[in-house]
Amino acid sequence: MIYLLTINYYSSDLINRLLESIQGGEDSNYQFIIVNNSPEDTEINQLKKSLNVHILEAENNLGFGGGCNLGLNWIYQQNPTALVWLINPDTYFLTNYLTETQQFFIDYPDISILGTIIYTPDAKIWFGGGDFMPKFGAIICRESLFLSDNQDYFNCDWVSGCSMLLNLKNFANCPQFDTNYFLYYEDFDFCNRYRNQGYKLAFTNKISVIHQPSSITNRNIMNKLKYSTYSYLLTLKKYTNPLVFSVRLLRLITYSMVLLPVKPRASFGKIIGIFMYFFSHFK
Repeated sequence: MIYLLTINYYSSDLINRLLESIQGGEDSNYQFIIVNNSPEDTEINQLKKSLNVHILEAENNLGFGGGCNLGLNWIYQQNPTALVWLINPDTYFLTNYLTETQQFFIDYPDISILGTIIYTPDAKIWFGGGDFMPKFGAIICRESLFLSDNQDYFNCDWVSGCSMLLNLKNFANCPQFDTNYFLYYEDFDFCNRYRNQGYKLAFTNKISVIHQPSSITNRNIMNKLKYSTYSYLLTLKKYTNPLVFSVRLLRLITYSMVLLPVKPRASFGKIIGIFMYFFSHFK
């Protein structure tokens, strides 16, 4: 059984498109789980079109990681050996990959975390695997493929939460995101924590999704940059050294000041994110 898990924040129309792209296939061995992070969004209830769709109500906006935790805990109680596909609301499928995904984990049962290739609507690679260079604080998203035709996957440092598969039966306990991250970089942290514990992480181009980047978060640029800046600093503090953190912080402050006269909302978002980090770190 595959459980597809998505987080709703006023994105009922996008989730409906995603759901229709799945239901267009013949495979019915799946459950579609929606964590509703926007309780006022009653339109989401209209998407419960079949027994395959379940909606979990959050009392308030838990963020991406918190919403995933709510869904993962519910799924783990139903089936602790399930496959879970974390999938963004602003994605959809051109091909129903459910059968191929099940077969992939039959062939490679030791993989615990699997990322898939993510394309933009114009067929460009948006995510082709993630690398991390802690000595420089460089978090890299590949935009080209390094797989040959006879390779089904390769190992990498992290994969995007936009399309991430978890093989629950390999985990000693239900995997969880760090709720100190409200939005952004929680997937990077998740992958690093579990990879460092010995869980196998891989990326494949045999499974793909289409993604419209930032179609939800770009609705409010200030909030987007506030949370991404805060989470970026939190990540650098956890996974790099003080020198790298200080250099990156100085660059971030400088860039925020340069942006101020031309893009004040973007600049203020970054500045607020910096203050949020230091307030939370030293409180």
